[in-house]
Formats: sequence, C-alpha cells, structure tokens
Amino acid sequence: MTINPFDLKSALLAKHAQHVVLVHFPIALFISSVLFDLLAIWKGSRSLSKAAYYNLIGAAITALVAVITGVLA
Repeated sequence: MTINPFDLKSALLAKHAQHVVLVHFPIALFISSVLFDLLAIWKGSRSLSKAAYYNLIGAAITALVAVITGVLA
C-alpha cells in the first residue's frame, strides 16, 4: 500500500506532523526577539524593546507546546 504525498488529510493528521512544524516556530520567535532587542539598543526605541519582550514570551509559550507535542508523538 503506497501513501499519496499530496493527501493533505494524512499529512496534517499524522502523529508526528504537528511537532515537526511547531518546533521551528519558537526558534524563529527567539531569533526575531534577539534582532528586535539589538535594534532597540541601537535605536534607543522603547517600542522595539517591547516587541522583543513579547516575542520572547511567545517563544517560551510555544516552546512548551512543541515539547508537549514531541512527548505525545
């Protein structure tokens, strides 16, 4: 039995599919947080500092979600 690679239902509902996607999201949020923080220091902008803070909070929350999906997979 062969699996069709274009079958979205089996691709999205696979046991490991969510973890593979979710593990990269906190990494991207962390990297953007570092960039926002460096820009905030360079420009002296309070709003960029807040953006860095909220990106870091988002990265922490989504990292927990990625760990949970990894344990479940």
